[in-house]
Amino acid sequence: MAVEMAGEPAIETRDLTKVYGSGNTEVVAMRDANVLVRKGEVVALLGPSGSGKSTFLTAVGLINPPTSGQILIGDQLVMDGPQAQVNLRTFRRTQIGYVFQKSNLITFLNARENVQIAMELDGMPSRDARHRALELLGELGVADRAEHGVSMLSGGQQQRVAVARALANSPSVLLADEPTAALDSRLGRQVMELFRRVARDHGAGVIVVTHDQRTLDVFDAVYEMEDGRIHAQPADIGPPKNS
Repeated sequence: MAVEMAGEPAIETRDLTKVYGSGNTEVVAMRDANVLVRKGEVVALLGPSGSGKSTFLTAVGLINPPTSGQILIGDQLVMDGPQAQVNLRTFRRTQIGYVFQKSNLITFLNARENVQIAMELDGMPSRDARHRALELLGELGVADRAEHGVSMLSGGQQQRVAVARALANSPSVLLADEPTAALDSRLGRQVMELFRRVARDHGAGVIVVTHDQRTLDVFDAVYEMEDGRIHAQPADIGPPKNS
């Protein structure tokens, strides 16, 4: 059942800037990046290699702090320039989910265990974590692979398990970095559509960094990044607004 949304912000960045080095060696990797993603929305971030997409994503993911600007998760200010306003380790673990180009699953654990361990590390009892892991795998269409080892899963199945793991602690933000780069066009589209459904059903704000322009109709908004600056695509060339 979809979560009811009222358009509340999930992620907001205000004039986010990242500078490396100083003086003659100064490099501005990101400049005045302003993005707003509401709960239940999934947005795409496009751009060539070196445009600043990874810098932006790691800043929003509270891994690589900005030089200046603000990051808000929900209505909470979490970064004010390089100064954290929250316990970053705890906040990342409970509020932010990550999906990467490679699934990064733990190879000696099966699919269920890969999801379950994320909750156990956060203090959830094993029995409850197991139940929740199976629930998420079922929701994402891979319940029948729950007890299979990672090597027995297809690329698409591995990414679905990775999404389940990212959702394990019910984060308000889901960040995905080129999650379909290793998949063919059919599986890639399935994964992108999965992110759309996750945003709707879980009320999360989702940002997907991608080079694949064939799936842009899946997204509620599309941003482009070039030379460290972010621009929204004009509405007349963006994805359809109907669900």
